[in-house]
Amino acid sequence: MCRWLSYIGTPIFLDEIIFEQENSLINQSKHATYSSVTTNGDGFGVGWYGTREAPGVYHEVLPAWNDKNLRNLAHQLSSGLFLAHVRASTGTDTSRTNCHPFRKGNWLFMHNGMIGGYARIRRDLERMIPDEIYPNRLGTTDSEVFFHLLFSEGVDEDPVGALSRTVKRVLGVMKGHDIREPFRMTALLTDGKSVYALRYATDPEPPSLFWWPQQERLLIVSEPLDSDISHWRDVPPQHLLISRGHGDTVTRPFELAA
Repeated sequence: MCRWLSYIGTPIFLDEIIFEQENSLINQSKHATYSSVTTNGDGFGVGWYGTREAPGVYHEVLPAWNDKNLRNLAHQLSSGLFLAHVRASTGTDTSRTNCHPFRKGNWLFMHNGMIGGYARIRRDLERMIPDEIYPNRLGTTDSEVFFHLLFSEGVDEDPVGALSRTVKRVLGVMKGHDIREPFRMTALLTDGKSVYALRYATDPEPPSLFWWPQQERLLIVSEPLDSDISHWRDVPPQHLLISRGHGDTVTRPFELAA
């Protein structure tokens, strides 16, 4: 399983979170502890928001711990909202186009988990991506398919509803093909203003997801960044965390669309 984190708050340099913590994302890429897969070396990516509306992204197929460009970039780049992701492939190629976060317009999305039976239903899911959106589909992952399906469900106007309707559509395709493998997801979606972090699964084993609210910053992570877990809050299974920063953060049950 992949490892990821997101930061929202007063601007900081990326290396403060990616490199400098006791259990930094770089350490997790080599020695994940809240995952069935300990090594996440199938590429990585970062996304950030600056002075322009569209976010920046950087992807690479090297293991995150072995890319000097990432260290140099993280040392210089400051942002009040960024995402970082280290990848453990569930079967698709290691390529830049398959690295998270994915971008469309002002939206960024990253994911840890899997759509059960994806190889069997990939073609059906891709057919559900509208023609005008499909040219933005560059890779082959289930994560990117899910991201683009959000736009067919009105993510610009109703992000929470789009997440709910998209999960329901994917589960419907899985049911139609009698897929018995689980659907598992911790995902983060943001437009640069609000952050939506979902923890959901159809079995009792959703991937881990934690958050740490502070006065002027919020961290959302696959696993805690230090050994003192007392200040980290668990996002319950089947829950959605919504944050607009500066203490405006709530968790609520995630319900599928009627």
